[in-house]
Amino acid sequence: MIVVEHIDSLDRPELEPYRTMRMQAEHRRQGIFVAEGEKVVRRLLESPLTVVSVLLPEKWFYQFEPLLQARPEQVQVYLAPKERLEQLTGFSMFQGVLAVGKVPAPLSLEALLATCPRPCLLVAVDGLTNAENLGGLVRNCAALGAHGLLVGETSSSPFLRRAVRGSMGAIFRLPAVELDNLAEALRQLRHQGIRCLAAHPHAQGRRLSATRLTGDCCLVFGSEGYGLAPNILAACDEPVAIPMAAGIDSLNVASAAAAFLYEAARQRGWV
Repeated sequence: MIVVEHIDSLDRPELEPYRTMRMQAEHRRQGIFVAEGEKVVRRLLESPLTVVSVLLPEKWFYQFEPLLQARPEQVQVYLAPKERLEQLTGFSMFQGVLAVGKVPAPLSLEALLATCPRPCLLVAVDGLTNAENLGGLVRNCAALGAHGLLVGETSSSPFLRRAVRGSMGAIFRLPAVELDNLAEALRQLRHQGIRCLAAHPHAQGRRLSATRLTGDCCLVFGSEGYGLAPNILAACDEPVAIPMAAGIDSLNVASAAAAFLYEAARQRGWV
């Protein structure tokens, strides 16, 4: 069911999430996120996540109406010209299509492993605070067959607005576990026979192409600036490196993840 209204005032309290799109901590406290752009909003409407409201120009409403009508919950739809919406959000938008969704209930590592197909392919991130980079990594995970994402306590949430946008909505379909202790989670995975491989640009003797990725494994990535924390590196089975040209010591984390995941998909016959 949908309720459609034309906006006549930008001060309405129910529009607060759109006015405060840069206030990520407040959205986090409320357990909500903002989806931006036609493709991301469409993927949210197609997902099982709860949709609170949609804000868009009237011309877009008719394209989204079948998806909105198919939603199981009541969705509030606000309509206004794009210029009016930009006054509300405070910045220019290409399409003016926005939505607010609810962050899904926390997923435990045990629940993820119970539903994960075998051999499983997991990705973990440590110290990844750049939301755009995290979003790009999530998009690569979904595209190349990862079964789940483990987000360490020093990383940003994949449901931050810029991470959602960077993932192009892929986070709506990728199971993600936000952890309090990544090192302990990695030790738990190893105890269950899941190899934890650290993406490390200075790994000695082990190249990505020479690493077996056909069994249960978790690929662990750190930040571009500092790499993996020593305790996270120590919690992994071994470090693995992507060979690079002389004078280049690292890749963007999303690019590194794409290389690792493609190699895993190739070895598993997925690509």
